[in-house]
Amino acid sequence: MFKIIKKENLAPNIYLMDVEAPRIARYALPGQFLIVRVDEEGERIPLTICDYDSEQGTVQIVFQVIGGETYRMSSLEVGDSFADMVGPLGKPSDLTELPIEELKKKKICFIAGGVGTAPVYCQLKWLKKMGVEVDCIQGARTKDIIILEKEMSEVSNLHICTDDGSYGIHGNVCVALQKLWDEGKRYDRVVAIGPMIMMKFVCQLTKQLGVETIVSMNPIMVDGTG
Repeated sequence: MFKIIKKENLAPNIYLMDVEAPRIARYALPGQFLIVRVDEEGERIPLTICDYDSEQGTVQIVFQVIGGETYRMSSLEVGDSFADMVGPLGKPSDLTELPIEELKKKKICFIAGGVGTAPVYCQLKWLKKMGVEVDCIQGARTKDIIILEKEMSEVSNLHICTDDGSYGIHGNVCVALQKLWDEGKRYDRVVAIGPMIMMKFVCQLTKQLGVETIVSMNPIMVDGTG
């Protein structure tokens, strides 16, 4: 059993949990995921690892309630346990495979949207630990649904934007990226994780700017299916 030791409601229908999973925490790397089941009758839910602590033996997950099974997950409390948790699965971010000195020379901008902030945070934290400085644009429709702002600001040069202008730069992540570019910022790579429509328009912009871009295909290619 995998005990929940922390639960936090980050925003409407978005939850964070720290779970005891020593073996997963020991081997996890940024970009990998795990699969959980609430109980023996539950569906297999793949979730990208948000954070891990090998010393404490814990992993952190962030999820949005969008259906029956994630609703059941949200009803679990501190002290409850998941029946199953398998991981770490999948290929880590290719950034973890590059020599550190080479990484330090690269100018990288991460773009996070919605719950895509969670997998971005894991990579940012690892890069910070390695001494690599990166920029990050975090976008949301409105201020109330921005998550992990404090944590993100501690591991990156954070630029927040909201569609309605209620916080940070007024506009979407493309507006923010173009603003940074116009101010003289130049990047070797952009990494975008978030809604498909967000990643689509980021790619259209970075193609014009001539910047290598990596996106996450999780929304249409569910982890753990083959």
